[in-house]
Amino acid sequence: MIKDITIGQYFPGNSFVHRLDPRFKIGITAVFICMLFSADTFAGLGVAAVFFIISYGLTGLPYKLMTRSIKPIIPIIIFTGFINLFFIDGVPVIKIFGIIITDEALRVTAFMMIRIILLICGSSVLTYTTSPIVLTDAIESILRPLNKVHFPVHELSMMMTIALRFIPTLIEETDKIMSAQKARGAELDSGSFMNRAKALIPILIPLFVSSFRRAEELALAMECRCYRGGEGRTKLKTLSSGLSDYIALSVSILVLCGVIIINMGKVSILHAYTTI
Repeated sequence: MIKDITIGQYFPGNSFVHRLDPRFKIGITAVFICMLFSADTFAGLGVAAVFFIISYGLTGLPYKLMTRSIKPIIPIIIFTGFINLFFIDGVPVIKIFGIIITDEALRVTAFMMIRIILLICGSSVLTYTTSPIVLTDAIESILRPLNKVHFPVHELSMMMTIALRFIPTLIEETDKIMSAQKARGAELDSGSFMNRAKALIPILIPLFVSSFRRAEELALAMECRCYRGGEGRTKLKTLSSGLSDYIALSVSILVLCGVIIINMGKVSILHAYTTI
């Protein structure tokens, strides 16, 4: 399960999405998130899903990679669905051991689960197709106006990128520690819930120690290379945008407008129905 976590990983390529300006990719990701949370119907959510499928197809990455990224969040999806399934009122349709499940609960549960899956998958495309260094430059460029109020834009961008960069490293380190503990006879996958929770302690302590050691080594390496932040620094590659970037952003905004129109149509239909 740990090896299936792909959050923060970058997969090099030369696809259309890889070549887009990272600043526009951040904007398109923000538009997609707005698209998901503005959708009130399955039709609107379906439009967002089609937009994601086409966008991911343009990355040239295999779709099985996305299914791997969904596996670690299955417990969260199930927990979210469980809460919505038993605590939403409506017309009863299923009765199991005295527990009533309504039609509205089924609709909301399915809707929320699809939304969470699309949210994780859509956000992952940004890190899949953008290297950490380029992502740092993009975030710094977007937040550059905040420099006028003495906001540490470069430092914030660097911290965010380093955090994303070290997610795969920490996952790999966790897998090694778990393999070492199992080789010493530790039972991590058996027993009651409390026993499994206690078995995590021999994993978390070495992981924290390793994380602090890596952070100290990284800070020392940056100091040895005379790193002094963003002031006065030049870049090897300057970010530049082209026609394809504006077209991609315009298409995503048009799709968002389409989702909003679908929602307005739903409101109009409900208003007409209640009037009748």
